[in-house]
Amino acid sequence: MSPPPTADATDNTTDNTSASDQALVLRGLSKAYRSYRSDLDRLREMLTGNPRHQDISVLADIDLEVRHGEVLGIVGRNGAGKSTLLKIIAGLLPPSAGSVEVNGRVAAILELGAAFHPEMSGRENVYLQAAIAGLERAEIDALFPHIAAFAEIGNFIERPVKTYSSGMAARLGFAVATAVDPDILIIDEALSVGDGAFARKSFDRIMAFRAAAKTILFCSHTSYHVESICDRVLWLDQGRAMATGEPEGVLNQYQASLDEAAMPESEPSSDRRAASRQRGRLLSVDLSADGVSSLPLRLRSGESSLCIKVRFVVDPALPGPSLAVGVSTADNRAVFGATSFHDQVPLQRDASGFGVASITFPDIPLLRGHYTVHVHLACENALHPYDRATLDRAIEVRQPDYAAGLGLFSVPHQWEVS
Repeated sequence: MSPPPTADATDNTTDNTSASDQALVLRGLSKAYRSYRSDLDRLREMLTGNPRHQDISVLADIDLEVRHGEVLGIVGRNGAGKSTLLKIIAGLLPPSAGSVEVNGRVAAILELGAAFHPEMSGRENVYLQAAIAGLERAEIDALFPHIAAFAEIGNFIERPVKTYSSGMAARLGFAVATAVDPDILIIDEALSVGDGAFARKSFDRIMAFRAAAKTILFCSHTSYHVESICDRVLWLDQGRAMATGEPEGVLNQYQASLDEAAMPESEPSSDRRAASRQRGRLLSVDLSADGVSSLPLRLRSGESSLCIKVRFVVDPALPGPSLAVGVSTADNRAVFGATSFHDQVPLQRDASGFGVASITFPDIPLLRGHYTVHVHLACENALHPYDRATLDRAIEVRQPDYAAGLGLFSVPHQWEVS
């Protein structure tokens, strides 16, 4: 792939693109589709001019401004209108009402590979998509070797795309979208494509765009990624903008809405592992307190210390990993946690990539209840996940009746009476 963009290049592009500080301006943006009960109703409407349809609103009156160099996260339930909004900004869909002002070259990573012509070869599709993005033939000639090398599909680059697996098409689509050096990069649930090695490479590529102060619109269901890389967050619900602002505040509102609508999990498990283990995995997670390690651990509120010991293995060729541990209530509300990355604790491994790390939380101040422990193994900057384990209701906190309190924690306090 071509070298990551630099901040200097971004500054020059911004100056040439628009005198405005805004990379994107939406005013009253709406999108609706017509729904017919049958094809006969559609025909009757065409012949008679009498309405036989129902308007289905997907987006309603969206006002939004995004500055050059800003990273905007977009969150919302499935069907909230996120993908429709991004497709309109990318120029793939027309709005039903309102205006869209885009200042700069746009590259969209939406349905990776969906825009490829199945009968054309990978090479021909690269040239076609890069030309649509506004590149000249000479520019594409210079970029093609980097695109082909980044996609890692070998001689398939000369074969028709219809012979590709979905992963191969995704890799080539990602390589093309990020090679055109856009001013505005649109990412719709596409941080990880292909296998573990390529997923990490694609993630690093996106982070290079962020470091170069490119404008990024990032849609994801992973709140941790959104909070980690975004400057601002837009929450959509049923096509309407519910909130826009600092990531922590908006994500808290969004999570509260999810919690309110959440149903109990139907498959409780003592140790659930993610199916996707990308070049690193957890080997074991052991809990202990007061010299006992059998689950569920029974802790005494304000007295017992919780120790979490983790054995892991990560490809020795990769940088040192990071660990995140957390404790949540039985209904999955986060209570507290820590990460080795934010605590600046480097994890050690042997030559084969095996390592052991433990963390202790002294004098746990939790009040009576059952709690779940979560462990995540991730890359060196705690953004790209490798593996995770969930130990449901692994902790039971007990306390004397006379020490009963309200909430989740026992907080130091002092009474004064006069």
